[in-house]
Parts: sequence; C-alpha cells; structure tokens
Amino acid sequence: MIKNCKKMTAMVLAAAMGITGLSGCAKAANAGQDNKTFTVWAEGSDNVRVQFEKQIEQFNKANTGYTAKLEFITSGTGAQSLRDRIIAAKKAGQTNTDFDVVEMGGDTVTRYVDEGGEDLFIKLDKSKIENTRNLKVDATFRDDLVLPYRGTTVVLAYNSETVPTPPKTTEELYQWIKDNPGRFAYNTPGSGGAGGSFVTTCVYNFLDEAALTSSDPAYEEQWGQGFDLVKEIHPYLYKSSGKVVYPNKNQGTLDLLANKEVDMIPAWADMAISQMKQGTLPESIKICQIEPSFTGSTVVLGIPSIGKNSEGAYAFLNYMLSPEAQNIALDTMAAIPVIDFGMLDSELTKTISDLKIDAFRISSLGDLSTALNEKWDAEIGTLE
Repeated sequence: MIKNCKKMTAMVLAAAMGITGLSGCAKAANAGQDNKTFTVWAEGSDNVRVQFEKQIEQFNKANTGYTAKLEFITSGTGAQSLRDRIIAAKKAGQTNTDFDVVEMGGDTVTRYVDEGGEDLFIKLDKSKIENTRNLKVDATFRDDLVLPYRGTTVVLAYNSETVPTPPKTTEELYQWIKDNPGRFAYNTPGSGGAGGSFVTTCVYNFLDEAALTSSDPAYEEQWGQGFDLVKEIHPYLYKSSGKVVYPNKNQGTLDLLANKEVDMIPAWADMAISQMKQGTLPESIKICQIEPSFTGSTVVLGIPSIGKNSEGAYAFLNYMLSPEAQNIALDTMAAIPVIDFGMLDSELTKTISDLKIDAFRISSLGDLSTALNEKWDAEIGTLE
C-alpha cells in the first residue's frame, strides 16, 4: 500500500511538472507572439473608434508580420485622459509598456512634450515609413516626432438654395450677416469648437499670425478690437422669441441649418460631411473655406519611447498613409486626407474636393482658450 502511494505521488508530481513545463512553453510562445503585437491608443467620439477598428482590421489582414490592437477612451466618460496616462507612466519610470502608437491632435503634441519631456516620443526615422512619399502636408508641430494622418478644420456650411454665392472672405461674411439678419448662427464657444473657431477668427484676425499659436498672456490685452466686432454682429444673429440665441454645442447650429431656420453657420468639416452623407443634412447644404480660413489642425500619430514594439508601430504608421487607410478615414468619419486626392476613391473625395488642407490655419492658445471663452461668456453671452 505504501509502495502504491509512493507511486501515485510520483505520478502526480511528474504530471504537475509536465503541466508546469507546458505552461512555460506557452509563456515563451506568447512572449514571441507579443514581439509581433502592438497597441494603438486613441480617444474621442465614436466615429474615431469606428475608423480605427476598420483600419486595424485591414492592417491585420495585410500579413505585415505584426498584429495591432486598439485601446480607445471615449470622450465624456470621466476616464483619465490618454495624455495623463502616458505621462504618468513615463514619470513613474515605466518601460516596455503597451503605449506603442498614440493618436493626438496636432496642436497638443507640444503639451505632451512639455509635460513628459523631449524623450517622450522617439524621433521618427522616415526611411521606415515609405508612404511618406504620399504625404502632402507636415504635422502642425514637431514634425520630427509625429506623423499627420488626417486633417480637420472648421468651414462655412450654407444652404445653397438661399445662398447661391457664399462669402469668400471674412469681411464678406460679416457683411452678409448684417445684410441677412437672423440667418446666421454660431454655437457658444465653450460648448464646441465650431463656435470657438468663429470667435477666435473674429478676434485673432486683428493680431499677427504668430498669436494663433501662442499662449503668451500679453496677447489678451490685444483682444479689444476683435471683441468689438463680435459685439457689432451680435444683433444680426439668429433669434428666437425676439432674442438672439447662441445654440449649445456644434450640433446645435447644424440642427438649425438642417431645419432651414438659418442659412449659414461655422461647422466642423467632418461633422457636416458625415451628416450630408447620412442624409440628416439636406442635399442643398454645401461647405466652403473662406479667406482667411477658420482654424483647423492635422491629427497625428506618435511612437512613445516607453512602448515595447516600435517596429510594429512603424509598420502601422506606414499603413496609415496608404490609400486604403486614407479611404477608410474619409468614408467612416469624413476625415480630410493628407495624401494626394488623386490616389483616393473619387466618389469619396467629391465632397471635399474644394478643401485645401495646406490652407488650414492652426490655433493653439493653451490657457488663453479658456480665458477667451470666459470673456465671451461675460461680455457677449450676456448681451440682450
């Protein structure tokens, strides 16, 4: 009996050792697999998530030797921001993290670097990104650290039935507003970037161009002339029950345009185009750029130095400049491509054929953006 027990114990131990050995093999196999797996991080609204899901699906089918995964942080969930997560990991001395590729606004990369250090992102070796030969624009800031992959800008959206010839310049726009009282609207600048861009343009067109990308508080002292203009056009804006009304959020003005309660608004190009495609905006709605243009930006990708798979990241950046990836971005979220439009699906580019990404004006005001909105709330939002 004792002998049998000893035999049984030996068998159990052998089996356990076998399982441990198999487990070790599995870990080794997974480690090898991890060398080919990398993670793409992004945040924002749902259309951004859908875009990345489709692009990653196609990238993974392309047999590049790498497998991409998506980590997405949805806006408005109260979750810690992507920038805060990456910078916290960097400051904690973490390396070999899954922050392999990061999407960010072209005007926020400087904040990443200011808070996380010059070595937060690796300097891009463009020789590893062959498709940069297709690229038609540079990153807004720090072209050495990030790669633009789509564009975004605020444009003039208008009803072509009532406005057959839209304004071409800001001066013509302001005159049109006065000549057509009640037919123009913009949302409160603190509730959405379209209204914010309109106000920023009104104010900063009176300043030197460098002011648009400066957070120097001294510029605040030069806002007077621009705010006088904003006050001047106030009585001519959209009214309800006899009072001027500033809609809430970017969608608020688009709803007014869709219902033909106004004839013209500032709107994000991607929002307007997406809703034109979906049919929520009438066929008569068109978009155009004016001169000087409203503010916009490139959206970029960077490779954090604390990631574990820079080679996979490079393969993904290269893919994102391919016609396939650019068509997906254009189709799913009306993103403005950064490569030659002639390389893209002609049906998809019809709605953006008149937009010139190289004419975008960039705004990066830092804390001055908050101050600008607060001044608008106090001086314009309270007007009768």
